[in-house]
Amino acid sequence: MSQESSTAAGDVSRVRLRVWIDFVCPYCLLGKEVIRAAIEGLAVDIVWMPFELRPYPTPTLRPEDDYLPAAWKQGVYPTAERMGIAIRLPSVSPQPYTRKAFLGLQYAVEHGQGEAYVDAVLRAFFQQDRDIGDTALLKAIIRELGLDPQGLDAVLASPQYAERHDAALRLAREVGIRAVPSVAVGDRLFSGTPQPDALRAEILRQTAS
Repeated sequence: MSQESSTAAGDVSRVRLRVWIDFVCPYCLLGKEVIRAAIEGLAVDIVWMPFELRPYPTPTLRPEDDYLPAAWKQGVYPTAERMGIAIRLPSVSPQPYTRKAFLGLQYAVEHGQGEAYVDAVLRAFFQQDRDIGDTALLKAIIRELGLDPQGLDAVLASPQYAERHDAALRLAREVGIRAVPSVAVGDRLFSGTPQPDALRAEILRQTAS
């Protein structure tokens, strides 16, 4: 499962970024903006990769428990304020599993809407406080992207899409992904949100090589 998003074109050799995300991690919304700034004007293809922080049946987090409010107060909210990005701790409890949303990403990717889908799902959860584990919501997002929402039903029922997702999760483990977002530029892995200057420098280095 992947999603390729082109920025600057031309004859320059393109660099591929693989970006591992989970739709329930707030730093994936914030990190998306960091990556966008770092690659501005560069010849880059982005491939969005799945990493489920808490795959079923692992219990997911609850916003009424102590951990999430403390983590958001200490890290998420200050970071978002510095970046000028609106974000809030979702009230959905327990937090949704994200496998279904990642299967929806495959569908969006096949129709050239992967970038927009990632953005819409993250914003639905962290800015609109909506349950991204709900099939009806995912269909609404797909419809807003100009795609047939009924296509999601076939994707969710398909063993082929399920195996593709499972294969991508196995790859994440093999690569050594432990945090999201994580970014691989060729063979160079940035674990967690990269510093934009370091990410841009690595892209430029690989472009010149």
